[in-house]
Amino acid sequence: MTLFRHSVVGFAELTMDGTLAVRIAEQMRYHTGRRAAPAELRSWERSLPILAKDLIQANLDNIEVLIEYHLPLTSKRADVVLAGRHPKTGNASYVVIELKQWSRAAAWQDDRELVLIDGYPNAPRLHPVAQVRGYCDYLADFTKSLDGQDDALAGAAYLHNAMSESAVHDLYEYPQDQRGRLFIGGQRAEFTEFLLERLDPAVPGSPYADQLINSAVAPSKQLLAVAADEVQRREQFVLLAEQKLAHSLVVHQVERARKADQKSVVIVTGGPGSGKSVIALSLFGDLSRRGRSVLHATGSRSFTQTLRKVAGHRSERVQRMFKYFNQFMDAEPNELDVLILDEAHRIRETSVDRYTKAQFRTGRPQVDELIAAARVPVFLLDEHQVVKPGELGTVADIERHAASLGLPVHRIDLDSQFRCGGSEEYIQWVLRLLGLIEGEPTPWTGDPSFEVQVADTPEELEATLIAKAAEGYGARITAGYCWPWSDPRPDKTLVPDVQLGTWSRPWNLKGDRKVGDAPPAALWATDPNGFDQVGCVYTAQGFEYDWSGVILGPDLVWRNGRFTTTRDANKDPAFRNRKTTDNPTFDRLVRNTYKVLLTRGMIGTTLYSPDPETRDALHELVSNTLVKS
Repeated sequence: MTLFRHSVVGFAELTMDGTLAVRIAEQMRYHTGRRAAPAELRSWERSLPILAKDLIQANLDNIEVLIEYHLPLTSKRADVVLAGRHPKTGNASYVVIELKQWSRAAAWQDDRELVLIDGYPNAPRLHPVAQVRGYCDYLADFTKSLDGQDDALAGAAYLHNAMSESAVHDLYEYPQDQRGRLFIGGQRAEFTEFLLERLDPAVPGSPYADQLINSAVAPSKQLLAVAADEVQRREQFVLLAEQKLAHSLVVHQVERARKADQKSVVIVTGGPGSGKSVIALSLFGDLSRRGRSVLHATGSRSFTQTLRKVAGHRSERVQRMFKYFNQFMDAEPNELDVLILDEAHRIRETSVDRYTKAQFRTGRPQVDELIAAARVPVFLLDEHQVVKPGELGTVADIERHAASLGLPVHRIDLDSQFRCGGSEEYIQWVLRLLGLIEGEPTPWTGDPSFEVQVADTPEELEATLIAKAAEGYGARITAGYCWPWSDPRPDKTLVPDVQLGTWSRPWNLKGDRKVGDAPPAALWATDPNGFDQVGCVYTAQGFEYDWSGVILGPDLVWRNGRFTTTRDANKDPAFRNRKTTDNPTFDRLVRNTYKVLLTRGMIGTTLYSPDPETRDALHELVSNTLVKS
C-alpha cells in the first residue's frame, strides 16, 4: 500500500499547486486513522517539490512515483519509491529514496553509522544510507516478485539542503553501494545521472508500479525459526530504521565502554511486534561473534526455555547464555560487557523467592542487580505488557534508578509494527477497544494486511483455526484466566477445565515435562501439539503465530458502550490478594492481559466471547463476522 501514487508529471503539478501534502495527510487519516504530525507535513511540503523538480529536469516524466510506500508486513514506510523499467536489463527497476532536510551532519563520537544533526546534539540518528539500504534489503526479502532480481532495487539518501560535501564530510566515510548511495543538493547532476542509470525515461512506469504493489508477500522469517542461525552462525534479520539505530547504538556503547572504562544504560521501548526481540537476538549474535561477554535474560520461563531449545539447538554452551532476571543477585559488578534484558516490563521489585539463600534476602531492587551486572545493560520493554502484580519494569523506574547511580541513559522508541501483519491500524484499534489509550472504541474498518473475525460459538472459533492449520498456517487458542486449572489426572489425561457449553478443552500444561502428546508449558506456543490446549497470557507472551483465536472470558465484558472488568470472574491466583492488588490495578492488568492475547497473530485474529452482550458488541464493531455453521 502507498499513500500516494502518480506519474512524475502529475506529482510535479500537485507540488506546484501546494495540495500534495494535504492529499497525503488525507490518505494517511483514511488508511491508518492517524493524523499527520506537523513535522510530517512540513517534510512533505519542503522535500517533495525539490524531488519533483529534479525528476522533471531529468525528463523522467513517465516514471511512477510512490510516496510513503508501505513496506510489507511492517508499519514502516519508505519516503519515495520510483518505479520504471531498467534501461539495460529491460526488467522492472525501483529506486527507494530517503529524503532528508539536513544541511549539516557529522559522525557521532567517531561512529560512522550514527550521525548528529544541527539542533539535536545528544540524539544520534541512523546514517541515512544505512536506513535506505535497510529498506531495499527488506523489500528484497519480502516481495516475491523481486525474488532473484538482484539488480531490481537501488537506494539513495538525498540530503537536498546540503550544498557542499564539507558540510556532511563525515557521512561519506560510511560505505556505499547500489542499495545505498549518498547525494546532496549540491550534486543534483550526479543524483539525476544515478536515476537515469536505473530508470528508462521513455517507458511508462505504471505497469512496474502495479507489479510491486500487487506482488505476493513472502512469509515472514519467524523469530524463533531463524534463532539458531542468528546466534551460532550468521546474521539472519534485516533491521529497519529505529531497529538498526538501536542495534548500532548498543554496539557503539559496548565498544566505547570497553575502551574508556565507562558505563551506560540503554532503553528500547516499543509495542508488540515492533521488533524488540529481533533486536535482542541480533545483538546477542553480533556481540557474541565479536567476542564480547554477553548474556540474554528474560522474566518469562516460557520464552527463555524456548530460546534455549531453539537458539541453543544442540549447544549447551549457548543454552547457558539465556538466563532469568533473578539470576544476577551474586553477579560481580560490570562482569559482563552487555546484558540484554528482553521483556523487561517483567522486572520485579526484588529477585527474592522461596528458594533464595538468606544472604541474598537484602531487599535489593532487581533493577539494581541487572544494571550492576554489565557495563551496558540493555532494557527492551513494552509498558502495556505488564500483566502480573509485582511487575514494575517501566521506563520511569529504570531511568530513576540509573539517575541515582549517576549513569547516562540512551532511549530509543520503536514506532514500527511487524506483528499483526504490520498493521498499525489493528494495534491502535485494540488499544482503543480496551481503553488503554485515549479515544472511544471504534469499528474495525479493515486492513489488507490483517484480518479480524468474530465467532458465535467456541466450536466455530476452533473450526476456523483448524481450517487455517490445514492450509499450513500456525494457529493457537488463548483465553483469559477465568476457569480453574487442574493438574493432569493419574492416567496422564488432561482435565478439560475451559468449559463453554458443550465445548471444553484443557489449559496448556503447567510444568516442564510433556504429558502424553501435550508439550510442556514453555513449548506450548511453538510445538505443533500445543493446538489442542488453550493457552494463557503467561505462555503466549513473547510469542507469535499466524492465526490467533482469543476467548474473552467473563472477567472482561461489554457494558454501556465499553469494556469493563469483573474481578470475581477471574481465577488467576496472582490476583487473589486484594491488599497487594487493588481494583484499579486489577483493571489495568486484565486489560493489558487481553492486549497481549489480541496481538499474538501475524495474519489474523478470531474473537469469541461467551457473554451475549459482549458478542453482540463485537459483531457491531467488526464487520467481518464468520457465518454460522
